[in-house]
Amino acid sequence: MPEAGRKPGPSGARPVPFRGGGFRPTSKATVSAIVFVILIALWEAGSQTGVISDLVLPAPSLAFAAFMQLVESGLLWKHLGASLQRLIVGWTSGTVLGVIVGLMIGLFSVARAGLSPLVSAIFPIPKIALLPLFIIWFGIGEGSKVATILFGTFFPTVIATYGGVDNVDRGLIRMGQSFNLSWASIVRKIIFPGALPAILSGFRISASIAIILLVAAEMIGAEFGVGAYILLAGSLMATDQLIAGVAMLSVMGLTVAWIIGKAEAYLLRWRA
Repeated sequence: MPEAGRKPGPSGARPVPFRGGGFRPTSKATVSAIVFVILIALWEAGSQTGVISDLVLPAPSLAFAAFMQLVESGLLWKHLGASLQRLIVGWTSGTVLGVIVGLMIGLFSVARAGLSPLVSAIFPIPKIALLPLFIIWFGIGEGSKVATILFGTFFPTVIATYGGVDNVDRGLIRMGQSFNLSWASIVRKIIFPGALPAILSGFRISASIAIILLVAAEMIGAEFGVGAYILLAGSLMATDQLIAGVAMLSVMGLTVAWIIGKAEAYLLRWRA
């Protein structure tokens, strides 16, 4: 007997429903907010009861007070503005160049033969180790810091891009060829959209790398910037200011992830 509300198929069998929305993730913003609030509350309670030493890990209330002092003094916008300018210029330049080179490697055999080994050889090098060389080339100012971020985000973007091109279903490409689509149309309508999920995933990785390199670069010869603020706080043993600086980096990371998530929802809406 079929269950009420379900019609049997042609052979009398009931259709199997998709579980979990067909593996389609759904937004659970309240869950993340609850987890965050619980962690902060436990941290504050541990600090107030003395279980957690303020010298080792200051209470969230102390870090928030240090952050408000930074706001009131007007230094927040100087530090944050300097960091955002370096991050935007370096990450944008690195990702744009990375996508271009990645597409070249994915689409042209000559570019793959010439550039792929070079990318594989340079990618494992810690980019912060090259910062002294960038300082010699571009000076101690903004050029060396932007170059460090650009260099660090370029390589993961290249790898994600040509990996995404390689993973495009070849059956779709052959179908486009059978319909006499031009090479440019196949790239624009089949290859690039098919590689876009991997490219956007590469953006997430490169953005995280960019923030790490931003902090490291600002700790060397920067007057303003979140990294410079954290370095100064650490040298003064002002752990409340240090935690406030780390919290700013976390907010920057969450903001970048949110922007990329919105871009994915818009650009990949065809997958829904």
